[in-house]
Amino acid sequence: MKIMMKWLTLTLISSLIAGCSMGGVTEESKESSPENVMNHDMSGMEGMMDGHMGHNNPLALKGSKGVNELSIPPLLAASTSENVDYTLTAQKGKRMLLEGQETETYGYNGDFLGPVLKLRKGESVRIKTVNDLDEDTTFHWHGLDVPGDVDGGPHNPLKPGEERIIQFKVTQEAATLWFHPHPHGKTAEQVYKGLAGLLYIEDEHSDRLNLPDDYGVNDFPVLMQDRAFTPIGELDYEAAYNSDGTLGDRLLVNGTLDPKLSVPQGKVRLRLLNGSNARNYTISLSSGDTFQQIATDGGLLNDPLEMDSLLLTPAERAEIIIDFDQLQDVKDLALVDDQGTILLPFEVNEKKTSNKLPADLNSFAVTEEERNLPVTKRLELFGMMDMVTINGKKFDKDRIDMTQKVGETEVWELSNKPDPMGGMIHPFHIHGTQFKVLSVNGEEPDDNLKGWKDTIALHPGDRVKIAISFANKGVYMYHCHILEHEDNGMMGQIEVN
Repeated sequence: MKIMMKWLTLTLISSLIAGCSMGGVTEESKESSPENVMNHDMSGMEGMMDGHMGHNNPLALKGSKGVNELSIPPLLAASTSENVDYTLTAQKGKRMLLEGQETETYGYNGDFLGPVLKLRKGESVRIKTVNDLDEDTTFHWHGLDVPGDVDGGPHNPLKPGEERIIQFKVTQEAATLWFHPHPHGKTAEQVYKGLAGLLYIEDEHSDRLNLPDDYGVNDFPVLMQDRAFTPIGELDYEAAYNSDGTLGDRLLVNGTLDPKLSVPQGKVRLRLLNGSNARNYTISLSSGDTFQQIATDGGLLNDPLEMDSLLLTPAERAEIIIDFDQLQDVKDLALVDDQGTILLPFEVNEKKTSNKLPADLNSFAVTEEERNLPVTKRLELFGMMDMVTINGKKFDKDRIDMTQKVGETEVWELSNKPDPMGGMIHPFHIHGTQFKVLSVNGEEPDDNLKGWKDTIALHPGDRVKIAISFANKGVYMYHCHILEHEDNGMMGQIEVN
């Protein structure tokens, strides 16, 4: 009854604040909300109001001062063992992220974040995963098309001190993916402390395109994460925690605070990843110049797409090309957000790079058969804070929510039903595959969604249709990628057989 009363009180307060602009609470939303989550506690009215409103990003970021050269993660070296190709260890560490105080961190093969793992299409890979933490963890390969038993979901955690060798064959085309932990109820905290790394897939087709690919010279990983620090420079997840998505006022890029990036003249490739727990980034150039997007989550777009801004919600990726020879003025040039906050300043040096960008990058297509398939699965995301659900249900590891046949394409309809506070963007992610976006609210998707995706931003009221198939068998997660929502149960399971 307490939960019901809090929900009704919140509805009344939000109605008084927003008036008719919110459109009221429908009978459908009444059916989907309190009854299905009666047994789940909430944090109180103060946290409810502050937390939910936090998803319009009211906690402003402090701009980069541009005093530290951007850290470039090392490429993961092949293992010297005859039994495995690579070894990844989740471990504790200490790092002085903010000047003046070391803070306790997590990292892969180091004290914070992880290396970049490069794989090639057609390659068979054996990776030894090791847990040197004091708590359970998993190794989830976000965006990778793999069997369910190596996907790294919450079902088979590694206990402290355990190790496991996983094996899979790389079947995807060139893409920028990533890896991170996925233990249920602890994902948000472990990512916040530093467990994240990038995974590149390369193939013969991308080799022939002559795209900028000199790692750390004209081809850069850009992993963006907002964090909050204590007054003495420590990362304290519990102090920063918000059940509706934890935000920070300082931006780390590749773990670097106040970064700058030295780049050569000519075309430069940035592989952008929103690795934040909850913050959205709308990215543009401070000069107002355009850039070209060449890839999305799961691979190359068909042709370079001229853009002046780009929205990335948590877990989304995009590859962009900036031609520093074509900009009229590179002084004080930076990537900025939609508030004008400096995210990553550039310093253009005398080196030159001369890649000619091809007009045709890929042959991605939605077939007529896919367009004409009926909707077979409908998923409705709803709620806020601890009262988040998919189809009115919270995650239960012992419950299979849906099934699908391996290799069979189905059309799912995804929707984001506004809650009593008006709603927020939910980035929706599906494990173990990539999908095609068929429509957004009955219309053709934006051009930069016409490529392989594994995560899609659902704005309040959105209805999105996707065509999806799984090449492998297993049990896979689907969930909101606001990590606190995921930990709070905004997640379901599909069994592919």
